[in-house]
Amino acid sequence: MDTLACESDDLGETEAFLSQAYARMRIGGSGDGSRTRLVRHATDRVSTDELDLRFDMDYSVTPLGRLCLCVVHTGTIEEHTFHGVRDDFGPGDLVCFAPPELPYSGRIRQARYNITMLDPGLLTDVADLAPRSRPEPVRLTGHRPHSPAAAEHLKSTIAHLRTILSEPALAGQPLVVSTATQHLAASVLAAFPSNALTDPTAADRADARPPALGRAVAYIDDHADQDITVADIAAAAHVTIRTLQYAFRRHLDTTPLGYLRQVRLAHAHRDLRSAAADSGATVTGIAARWGFHHPGRFSALYRRAYGRTPQTTLRGKAS
Repeated sequence: MDTLACESDDLGETEAFLSQAYARMRIGGSGDGSRTRLVRHATDRVSTDELDLRFDMDYSVTPLGRLCLCVVHTGTIEEHTFHGVRDDFGPGDLVCFAPPELPYSGRIRQARYNITMLDPGLLTDVADLAPRSRPEPVRLTGHRPHSPAAAEHLKSTIAHLRTILSEPALAGQPLVVSTATQHLAASVLAAFPSNALTDPTAADRADARPPALGRAVAYIDDHADQDITVADIAAAAHVTIRTLQYAFRRHLDTTPLGYLRQVRLAHAHRDLRSAAADSGATVTGIAARWGFHHPGRFSALYRRAYGRTPQTTLRGKAS
């Protein structure tokens, strides 16, 4: 996990830093000062930035190659333009700046905002295209969420990811980061219009048979300690993601990721029981190792599954 930070009142320095952080760009500023502050936390596939521009700035950006989501906290972003779209954004707005392959431009007016960038391939990790559609990636087809409720849910997901990436103890746990990243991709598809098809077709329902489910379950059981996606599980089961989701709902009353969470919880239980008294093991550390970053939520899940707290298991007061 990488962290970048910049605080400057020099436009040339700001332009160079932003070009490094995003893509080649030209900026121009005006106002009483040109103070810029940016803090980035990033993995290979996703990044979250907090920016505070205390001046007016024109921008022109070459294609990023990534989905770029923006949440405006204060100030405005005006005349944002790409491929026939022209829009203005203000406090509370959540937008996708442009498709990954297109340039964009606009003007920031003394704004504080959050930028979340993600590898567009993450969308393909959690969703399928319509059957028999021409080969293309899953992509967004609109730059604004389709409802205020969907936007608010995605904002919450972004804040959750930002918390994880900004805390070294959590950012260093691959399964915690993987779970949060997949949740982000699913939330993006739930919030924005896209070319993905999430409802199962008749063919998907016909394919959602016990043998396919068995292959999926076996793959999860064998790879629960690794960074795996819904797409990986579907490929191992030789079915589409839609078929996979439908099979788990129909036969196990859960989702593939829900089942993966159950398996990882069982591994955490095993580690809590086997930890030596002098090992220095903690509930928080074991939980994070298996992808559970929030101690309170982990404790609640654990208690529902095993009838006692993880602390009790670790202390060895119950077998």
